[in-house]
Amino acid sequence: MDAAPNYTTAALVMGGVNLFWILLLIRGFLGFGAVFAVGYALDRLIVWGARRRRRAG
Repeated sequence: MDAAPNYTTAALVMGGVNLFWILLLIRGFLGFGAVFAVGYALDRLIVWGARRRRRAG
């Protein structure tokens, strides 16, 4: 039986593409300030998740 294919790279690339167009859409409607706010919020969310995971592990 063959091993399952590794789609990690494809998933990361598509995640980046989706993040890019979503940020462009936000910039178009709300401006750069909103993009900075969303970026900061995503950064805080990632850091919070990493700390939580480190404590649990």
